[in-house]
Formats: sequence, structure tokens, C-alpha cells
Amino acid sequence: MTDTAKVWRHRTGEIRLDRTRVMGILNVTPDSFSDGGRYLDADQALRHGLEMVEHGADLLDVGGESTRPGSDPVSADEEWRRVGPVIRDLVAKLDVPLSVDTMKPEVAAKAIEAGASIVNDVSGLREPAMVQVVARSGVGAVVMHMLGNPKTMQTHPEYADVVGEVHSFLTERIRVLEAAGVASDAVAVDPGVGFGKAQGHNLALLQHLDRIVALGHPVVVGVSRKSFIERLGGGEPDERLSGSIAAATLAVAKGAHVVRVHDVRETVRAMRVADAVLRGEKL
Repeated sequence: MTDTAKVWRHRTGEIRLDRTRVMGILNVTPDSFSDGGRYLDADQALRHGLEMVEHGADLLDVGGESTRPGSDPVSADEEWRRVGPVIRDLVAKLDVPLSVDTMKPEVAAKAIEAGASIVNDVSGLREPAMVQVVARSGVGAVVMHMLGNPKTMQTHPEYADVVGEVHSFLTERIRVLEAAGVASDAVAVDPGVGFGKAQGHNLALLQHLDRIVALGHPVVVGVSRKSFIERLGGGEPDERLSGSIAAATLAVAKGAHVVRVHDVRETVRAMRVADAVLRGEKL
């Protein structure tokens, strides 16, 4: 494993990358592809967040707008109505960093004010206003590659060289963020598996993830329960645990630093073994 980033800095501290870090997914939505509707109630969301941390999550990613293929956008007011109470409750009860999964600068700003330390923007912080929110607040950021938008991204995605094009996009976004005053070690990147990619594109990105790692920033990979696993025999979303862990482990072997997952307890256990083998540690 190549550890190109020692820490990932964010608004309230830093995440040491001396081992694989597990980001727990907390979707406060009625229509996410895997767990839509399960945690729409704020109390249920809080309980699930606390449970994920108890199971070993190093940070939580809270989202109030589904970005599954074909999904429709929601208003900023509705998105904040969903995530605001959850973020406030989790901040009051947990010490782990919270990330807000949003494409909207106004939602990101409110989440930061409520205590979020990281902004995870699946659109790659293309909105200049989002860049300014991140630069002003000193939060960490996840810059993800997505072709198009969630509504259309899986409509015949095409690339001449998917790895090269994702690499170029992330390089350009890093440049823009740093020019705006965002600290280099606050920026993580995500190749966007499943976001505007066909099966071959997803596999190519995982096979050549070391090229994304070579950018020198923390690499976040989200493969949990994705549809490419179903196409490889993984079944329905809640039947894709083994495939999700296999894909996450292979991503870590290629240099990923953070894995974004639904199944925290099982993934944490798997990453302990993967880290022990890859880093030469004793079990």
C-alpha cells in the first residue's frame, strides 16, 4: 500500500491515515438506492449514526438528497430540513468528524455552522459558491468525479479514457480549490465509482486506482452495495455485502485511504485484516 497522505485536515482537527478509515453512510432520504426511508426520522437517524460509530466508523457522512441514478433533485430547504436536526444531534453526542453530503452551497454552509467538519460534494465542487464556502470555513472537502448529474449520469456514459479523464478532472478541481485558498491537505478525492460510469468504467477505475492515489491527496472510494456488484452476481442491495467488502479491500490494496460504506461493522473487521496484511502488522 502506498500511503501518500499522512493526514486529512478538516475544520475541527485531522484524520490520521495510518490505517484505512471507514466512513459510515447516513442517508436521511426517502429514496436512496439502498436504504431510502430507513432513517428519514431524525431519531432513527441518530440511533443509526451512534450505532455506526460504536461499530468502528471513523467519520459519518450525512446526506439529505438521493444521488442514485435517475433521482430528481430536492430544494435546499427540504434537504436542510432532513439533515439539519440529524447533524445537530450527532455533533452533540459524538466526537468523530461529520461530513455533509451535498451539492448545494447553502446547505453546506448551514451544516458547517451546525458542526460539520467536511463537505462531500459529488459534483466535484463545480459551483464557485461551494468553493468559497469551503475556503472560508476551513473544512475538509471530498472532490468527486461525476459525469453529468444524477438524473442523467447513467444514460450511455462514454469516455475515451475513463481513468485519464477522471484524473484530469480531479487535478483541475484541486487546482481551483488551492487557488481559492483551500489547504492542500484538506482536499480528498473520489473517482466516483457508479456516478456516470458503465461497468467497464467502474472496473477500470478500481484496477488503476493507483493513478488517482498518485495525485497525492487522500483517496475516498465508495463501492458499497453499488449496482456493478449486482452485475457480478451480488444480488439486491442488501445482498451485496461480500462483493462490497471485496471491492473495498481491492481499492485499499491499490492505495485508497477511506472507504465509504453502509455496513460498518463488517467492513471495519475486514479492513483490520487488510491493513495487517498490506502494512505488515500483526493480527
